[in-house]
Amino acid sequence: MEAEGADGASGGAEAALSCFSFNQDCTSLAIGTKAGYKLFSLSSVEQLDHVHGSNDTPDVYIVERLFSSSLVVVVSHTKPRQMNVYHFKKGTEICNYSYSGNILAIRLNRQRLLVCLEESIYIHNIKDMKLLKTILDIPANPTGLCALSINHSNSYVAYPGSLTTGEIVLYDGHSLGTVIRVFSVPDGQKLYEFRRGMKRYVTISSLAFSMDSQFLCASSNTETVHIFKLEHLANSRPEEPSTWTGYMGKMFLAASSYLPTQVSDMMNQDRAFATGRLGFSGHRNICTLATIQKLPRLLVVSSSGHLYVYNLDPQDGGDCVLIKTHSLLGSGTSEENKENDLRPPLPQSYAATVARPSASAASTVPGYSEDGGALRGEVIPEHEFATGPVCLDDENEFPPITSCRGDQQDKATPS
Repeated sequence: MEAEGADGASGGAEAALSCFSFNQDCTSLAIGTKAGYKLFSLSSVEQLDHVHGSNDTPDVYIVERLFSSSLVVVVSHTKPRQMNVYHFKKGTEICNYSYSGNILAIRLNRQRLLVCLEESIYIHNIKDMKLLKTILDIPANPTGLCALSINHSNSYVAYPGSLTTGEIVLYDGHSLGTVIRVFSVPDGQKLYEFRRGMKRYVTISSLAFSMDSQFLCASSNTETVHIFKLEHLANSRPEEPSTWTGYMGKMFLAASSYLPTQVSDMMNQDRAFATGRLGFSGHRNICTLATIQKLPRLLVVSSSGHLYVYNLDPQDGGDCVLIKTHSLLGSGTSEENKENDLRPPLPQSYAATVARPSASAASTVPGYSEDGGALRGEVIPEHEFATGPVCLDDENEFPPITSCRGDQQDKATPS
């Protein structure tokens, strides 16, 4: 989940975050600024551990980390058409790719790397960064709206299917097959419907499911974050308590059947199970639900440069209690905490296979490949390749990979 750009309400240009995103399992937070980017571990409530920071690439507007590994993908406004993949623990660049248009979004799982442009999507094999598929001529997608399932066994890709109707295209990014199905919002089966409020119109800035898919949180441009509980509802609503309030509630629902459809539907929508209240409104923000120190937490990041941590009661809901606020724009923690969430490296690493020193001057071949616009960066000398399957930090975090042959032009058949 990622938010790009900073609103004027978020403060001065030097203090605002240009982008911020949680990793796939919400154990890490990445932020981009005018100066560079930073990575934080979310293993503790009291202490926000600064894992890594870099000012080598200024004006970062996309930064994505692969789970808790050392692989990070960065895109800068100075080169908005170029994606750079780094092994930050080694301080090396793994590879870079250039595209025919500005990069709007990056999505990762343990099998695929997704690059979204306004009218095309590129699918890379994350084991060796080879370009596998280019989906061309998609409906104009100026915000880069897309999603990649974190389950690498299927690697489903979702993106808007129409400019005029509510359609979502679901593509099989694992077998690179054709479109699985196009879901039409007006005709699709409704599983849940929620209402975050009636007093005003708002702009939803982020939606996130909990890892167990039991809760959904939503943040907006207001001061309230809403959490909805995803329960399988019975055919009929449960009996209300035998109180005057319960009696009036049943009468109210009964009367709604005589009202216009839009009104009766609104009355039957479920309200928020829990809420987190911010001390401000108008700032761009994202939210997520995570388990930290074995307890459920609501996390909210604001473009003003702060992380807010709330306790969530999964049984009774209600108002979430703000327990900690962290500044993301400070100097960070001490050096000994910077890599506390990284396991000791094995003798061979991903960088040993395909990395080159980041200080090396990059050379690019002019023009674009026939697959629709992806261009590989500098060729990696043959002697720098490892001899066998290796991984980033450990076998559990990243699957074995094979050598990446940078001297071969990547090919992909246009869809």
